[in-house]
Amino acid sequence: MRRLIYALLGLAIVAVLTLFYALHWRPNVETYPVQGIDVSHHNGDIIWPTVAADGVDFAYIKATEGADMHDPRFAEHWSASDKAGVRRGAYHFFTLCRSATDQATNFIANVPRDANALPAALDLEFGGNCAGRPARNALLAELKIFITMVEAHTDKPIILYLTQEFDAFYDISSAINRQLWLRAIILKPAYGARPWVMWQASSFNRVKGIQGRVDWNVVKP
Repeated sequence: MRRLIYALLGLAIVAVLTLFYALHWRPNVETYPVQGIDVSHHNGDIIWPTVAADGVDFAYIKATEGADMHDPRFAEHWSASDKAGVRRGAYHFFTLCRSATDQATNFIANVPRDANALPAALDLEFGGNCAGRPARNALLAELKIFITMVEAHTDKPIILYLTQEFDAFYDISSAINRQLWLRAIILKPAYGARPWVMWQASSFNRVKGIQGRVDWNVVKP
């Protein structure tokens, strides 16, 4: 019984240490010197000067979703991150069941023109999306409408955020020639028609100045 207790205690200690390591793990800063986060209103209050001091070089901030949802804390985070010296860009969560024209109009109405901002990002994933699955050609046509409208507003090429499931289903990366931001937890992305420029390496990082978990990203040098 005593051996069993010691064994269970040892396993518990290993589990705690593993969890602590995972929560604070980040890709090597010497390999990837530019690292940052992506956030939305779900991250609650953010103390941006503290975030900047914890190694956050940039932040992608959720601006809009679909045709009529705008993040209620976007304007706050957009302004405060800039004042703290954190480079920031806005992203839009694309809904498969709403028109691209309406979605681009929503984004443009809520994201100010800013020559110093990072390129806008288009979030393409199934998680949290509507159940509809339009045909590939129809979706590509809609995405090109969105991209054309948003790029005219921002005057910068958009960046595509893609999950492996979404790209495997629609093969977006081979059809739309834009830089790729790919999600792959811990291990580097091994999908996409072109090399990625940004990697979402963790969805459970801890950053000083933010309560709870945060998505962590790196830029390829």
